[in-house]
Amino acid sequence: GAHTIQTIRGCDILEDGRVRGYYQDAYDGRDFLTFDMNTMTFTASDEASQITKRKWEQDGSFIVPWKKYVENICPEWLRKYVSYGRAALARK
Repeated sequence: GAHTIQTIRGCDILEDGRVRGYYQDAYDGRDFLTFDMNTMTFTASDEASQITKRKWEQDGSFIVPWKKYVENICPEWLRKYVSYGRAALARK
């Protein structure tokens, strides 16, 4: 049958200018993997997700682009869209 993968990813720009990123996967409505930006590691929610966790951490190819996304792309987009929102509100 069909299965569902849900991903939540994004960033927050804190008041002191630091960026906090987050990434979380769910599979069929259950938590699967969460990425910890501070330790650059994944937290697996069960035995099935342990396989993916080990593979992604050994491979490393997921971590580098994710770090770039959190540190550069996401904050840039967030600042851009916040400014669009402010401009739209100022017109009203």
